[in-house]
Amino acid sequence: MNFLKNEIKHKGFYPFVFLFALLVASAVFQSCEQSNIFSDKDDVELGEQFDKEIKANPKEFPMLQGHQDIKDYVTTMGKEILNSPKIQKRSIYPYNFQVIDDTIINAFCTPGGYVYVYTGLMKFLDNESGLAGVVGHEIAHAERRHVTQRLTAYYGVSMLLSFILGGNPSLLAEIAANLFVGLAFLKNSRDDETEADYYSIQYLKSTKWYPGGITFFFDKIKEEQRKKGSTPGDLDRLLSTHPLPNDRITFVNKELGKMNPKPDPTKGLYTDEYQAMKQKLPSR
Repeated sequence: MNFLKNEIKHKGFYPFVFLFALLVASAVFQSCEQSNIFSDKDDVELGEQFDKEIKANPKEFPMLQGHQDIKDYVTTMGKEILNSPKIQKRSIYPYNFQVIDDTIINAFCTPGGYVYVYTGLMKFLDNESGLAGVVGHEIAHAERRHVTQRLTAYYGVSMLLSFILGGNPSLLAEIAANLFVGLAFLKNSRDDETEADYYSIQYLKSTKWYPGGITFFFDKIKEEQRKKGSTPGDLDRLLSTHPLPNDRITFVNKELGKMNPKPDPTKGLYTDEYQAMKQKLPSR
């Protein structure tokens, strides 16, 4: 994208050459499922815009006030996961871990590595490994650039043209504001979720936590569904943005079965430490 933008400004770059390049770019984007017209810098700028929108809407996103120990707990966990050799963008994305004080059971990540964890999710889980699995999953959404891949598919070449011609310098801010309405940017595809699960396992392999921590999250959801006979209302938003079909669970268990030696699901949970942390969470 930056290459084309520079070339069109060059006096020897004629309009028909530009149009040819644009058509080639269009064919490439349409033929590749993981094409992305955004740069890593664009991802960071979008994440910054999302963060501003979130902070400007405290009714929808009541950020945790005080409780620095809880914030540090989540940040320390995130940074330890980022030490994984599988992480590729730790020096490119700012990676920021924040806590939203709400009963909603959820977590999400915006482009550029802005990860938000709800206290409702922290109360929902039973051990540290489960939370680490979720945080690793959200980091994977940033690393794999899922949001801007979906934006590329949605806006396609028309956005590329706007970027190249420089006709709308505030386009990133507008996209962030538009996507923020209705939280559309949070809705992941099944393929995105499966890929994020896979990388959560890969990231946690080099940490102290059981690498299949995400399975404890799945188990809690299934347990709640069995107890209530349906999906409880406080899980609606989670499942609308993070679909949980049975094949996703099967995939994770299959990946864990491939590991040699096979990880012990009774070790690396840090249940006592997690329960002590939960006692410090604000009540709602």
